Amino acid sequence: MRLPYNFMMGGGPPPGGRPGGPMRGGPMGGRGPGGGHGPMAMSGEKVKNFGATMRTLLKYIKPYRWAIIFTLMFSIAATVFAIVGPKLMDNATNILFTGVMGKMLGTVGAGVDFGAIGGICLTLLVLYLAAMVFNYAQGWIMTGIAMKMTYQLRKQIAEKVSRLPLKYFDKKTHGEVISLVANDADAIGNTLSMNLSSIVSTVTSIIGFLAMMFWISWAMTLVALVIMPISLILVSFIIKKSQKYFRKNWDYLGHVNGHIEEMFGSHNTMKAYNGEEKSIKQFDAINAELYDAGWKSQFLSTAMMPVMSFVSNLGYVGVAIMGGYLAVRGTIQVGDILAFVLYVRNFTQTLTQTSNIANQLQTTAAAAERVFAFLNEEEESADEANTVTLEKLNGRVTFDKVHFGYDPEKIIINDFSADIKPGQKVAIVGPTGAGKTTLVKLLMRFYDVNSGSILVDGMDIRKMKRQELRDMFGMVLQDTWLFNGTIRENIKYGNFKATDDEVKAAAKMAYVDAFVHALPHGYDMELNEETSNISQGQKQLITIARAFLADPKILILDEATSSVDTRTELLIQKAMVDLTKDRTAFIIAHRLSTIRNADIILVMRDGDIVEQGTHEELLKANGFYASLYYSQFEAAPVEG
Repeated sequence: MRLPYNFMMGGGPPPGGRPGGPMRGGPMGGRGPGGGHGPMAMSGEKVKNFGATMRTLLKYIKPYRWAIIFTLMFSIAATVFAIVGPKLMDNATNILFTGVMGKMLGTVGAGVDFGAIGGICLTLLVLYLAAMVFNYAQGWIMTGIAMKMTYQLRKQIAEKVSRLPLKYFDKKTHGEVISLVANDADAIGNTLSMNLSSIVSTVTSIIGFLAMMFWISWAMTLVALVIMPISLILVSFIIKKSQKYFRKNWDYLGHVNGHIEEMFGSHNTMKAYNGEEKSIKQFDAINAELYDAGWKSQFLSTAMMPVMSFVSNLGYVGVAIMGGYLAVRGTIQVGDILAFVLYVRNFTQTLTQTSNIANQLQTTAAAAERVFAFLNEEEESADEANTVTLEKLNGRVTFDKVHFGYDPEKIIINDFSADIKPGQKVAIVGPTGAGKTTLVKLLMRFYDVNSGSILVDGMDIRKMKRQELRDMFGMVLQDTWLFNGTIRENIKYGNFKATDDEVKAAAKMAYVDAFVHALPHGYDMELNEETSNISQGQKQLITIARAFLADPKILILDEATSSVDTRTELLIQKAMVDLTKDRTAFIIAHRLSTIRNADIILVMRDGDIVEQGTHEELLKANGFYASLYYSQFEAAPVEG
């Protein structure tokens, strides 16, 4: 079992590990054209398509439809019980009022029928207890559904990450993707658990309260409703204004997460270069935008409460005047006025709840739109239907007239051909930014060539499954990637099925065993989150041990001795020599003295391969390689 390519290259955490790592941008540490941490669209627009987003969300709810139907039935039952309550209180009040007035007027046989009132109170108690039980049941079911949906969304986001092409991560920060899982998915789940049944109970309440109000008095109902158009206009205006700020709020929350994740991951470098002031300024700028969007969205959403309170107070005044007039005329009884006021109060509270639900739906729509947009991102092209599996891998690699450009209009590798035989050592050299990692990305099919082909043992790599192709490679990069776990677990990541004896054998070949016994707990010592409790050289030797354990036929090596002491450098170089024995190896070389014995040296400049040959051949040609070599180590020979 080979080391999974995405983690070998620093592209993500292990199972149970933590996100991030020392590498930034693309998995090779480069960024490709248009790379860097390009921000997500800092759109101040409202949700682009509220209806389409909600329809997509309903598709996720569909598998739980029967549970939701039961929940909605519970919600309707609880709401109906709450609606019936004031009318029963109306009856009790009328019995009490009639009895008291009869006593006062001296009517024969008049008196308060406490038995009837007690029966009504007992009925109310049963109804309200039943409503409480139904509300508890529907809340429990909806919370379970919401958590399952949140789990499903997070799972889909995590699986989507592994299917996205490298170019996506060349343009996005880690924090923006993490924000989808940590913030957006939670926002969707919370809204579902709190508001789905609330929507149904709200609709039921509005219909029920209106029906009961008309039953008691159509005249008072019209007075109560005459101000409703005003509230609807005000609420719709507030919602329209708040939409764009909710979307902007979620966008900038992702930017803040991305900036913090990057600064924490590179904290030592930032401190070493006195970058605190610049980092704080960047954070302040993003945070200011988040603050602006946040307070505006929250202000507009909270503005609905006083608006609805103002409207409801107007309704109470109108109802009180009309009720008193009708009572004086004997059209209605005092208990009817009490019940009607309760219904008006509940009706206005329900409308207020509706406005709150509308706000929550706006937040959910903004979050869901981001999640669904991510899930709809273009994925790596599918493997061919009739893929081929190599029975025995020898390690021959052929580049046949390869043309490639990150932008199809700007080809950077032109008509490159090379034939690397099994076991040969291929050095890739060139100045910084020359495109040395581009060849490796093409080999691993992180990008596909524009034309031409790359063959392994005579088979075009596009005819292979990506997973099987990447299993053929082992990698040791300059930027080490280790996760929060024991040294044994980090080595074993090269082959999960390896025994402890095989792990120790690989550690001995990589000279890890020589220092691991001096560490607390030896192989069971746990590396901290930043893997800062061991040295850089020790980390590099552990990654080499991991590659030994993976036992790949083709290696990709990035010289990794620039930040270690001389003794550790010699150990790393010796381990590298042992590792490349009898294996085809592509070596990204920084120190040209280390690749004199390479079988083929590919010289890159400005993204293109300008020379290729052995060390002696390239020096004799006195071209670009010769100028690089002499500038590093010695003066050019004097002619004549």
